Amino acid sequence: MKPIAAPFPITRFRRARQSQAIRGLVRETVLTVDDLIWPVFVRDGEGIEEPVPSMPGVLRRSVDRIAQAAAEAQALGIPAICLFPYTDPSQKTEDCAEAWSADNLSNRATRAIKAVAPEIAVMTDVALDPYNINGHDGYVVDGEIVNDETVEALTRMALAQAEAGADIIGPSDMMDGRIGAIRQALEGAGHCNVMILSYAAKYASAFYGPFRDAVGASGALTGDKNTYQMDPANSDEAMRLIARDLNEGADMVMVKPGMPYLDICRRAKDMFGAPTYAYQVSGEYAMIRAAAQNGWVDGEKTMLESLMSFKRAGCDGVLTYFAPEVARILQG
Repeated sequence: MKPIAAPFPITRFRRARQSQAIRGLVRETVLTVDDLIWPVFVRDGEGIEEPVPSMPGVLRRSVDRIAQAAAEAQALGIPAICLFPYTDPSQKTEDCAEAWSADNLSNRATRAIKAVAPEIAVMTDVALDPYNINGHDGYVVDGEIVNDETVEALTRMALAQAEAGADIIGPSDMMDGRIGAIRQALEGAGHCNVMILSYAAKYASAFYGPFRDAVGASGALTGDKNTYQMDPANSDEAMRLIARDLNEGADMVMVKPGMPYLDICRRAKDMFGAPTYAYQVSGEYAMIRAAAQNGWVDGEKTMLESLMSFKRAGCDGVLTYFAPEVARILQG
C-alpha cells in the first residue's frame, strides 16, 4: 500500500482523532475476548489457590479449582485455556514417565474442565521440563539434550493428552521433527480433529524466569536451553522453522516471547498467512504488573495497549495471564 494524501491544510490527520466516535470509526485494529487464551498453573491437592510470588495475581490451582476457573472463563467468553502443571519434585525422573501418565495433573485437569465447561477449548503443553529431574524440555544424555529420543517421548505425551480430551496440543519443546511425529501419531490413533498449535519460534529468552518459578523448574534446571531454543538475534531462522512446522502439520503457529518479538509476528503473518499467535510470557506480565503496583504506569491502560500491539502486529490471538481481567473490561 502506498498512502496518498493531499498537502496540509487540505489533509489534516487530526480530523480523524477529534472524538471517541470518530476514532472508533477509523480504528484499524480491534481487541476482543475471542483473541484470548488463558494460561493457568495446576498443582496437586484439593481446594488450593496458591499465589506465585514472582507473578502477582497469578495462582497455582488444584484440579478442582482449575475446573472452577475454567467455568468462570467460559462464562466470560474466553475461548481457550492452556494448562501448565506444577509437578511435585518426587515425580520428576530421568525417564519423565509422568509426562504420559493418564492420571498426571494436566490430564486430570483436562477431564475436570471438560466435565464442567465443555465449550471452552483446552490447550495442553508438550515438553518434558515439568517432569524432568534435569529441568530440560528433552532428555539429557551425557550433558546433551538429545532430539530423536525426546520426540518419541513427546509423541507419547501428546497422545495421552488427546486421550484425556485436549482440543489443542501445544508442543513447546523446540525439538526437530516433533510436529510431524505428533501429527502422524494423532492421525493414527483416530484423533484427527485435535489441533496442533506449534511453538514454532520459541526464543532462548530471559523473560521466562517467573514461569519457571510457577512450574517449579527453576531449581531443577541444569545449564541453559540455548541448544534447542532460538537465538534472540535471529529472524530468518524463525521463518524457516515456521515453514517447517506448517509443512509437518501444524494448524497454528506461536511466537514466544511476545512484545520483544513483534517483528517476528508480523513477518510470520505476512509470509505464511496461517493462524498466528504470541505468548505474552511471564516476564512481560510481571513487568507490567509490578510497574502498575508501584504507580509507575496505569495498569489497565498498559495491559490493554500491550495486547493491542499483538493484534496490530498480525496475531490472531494471544496467550496472556491478563485474560480474565481483560475479558471483564471488554465485556463491560
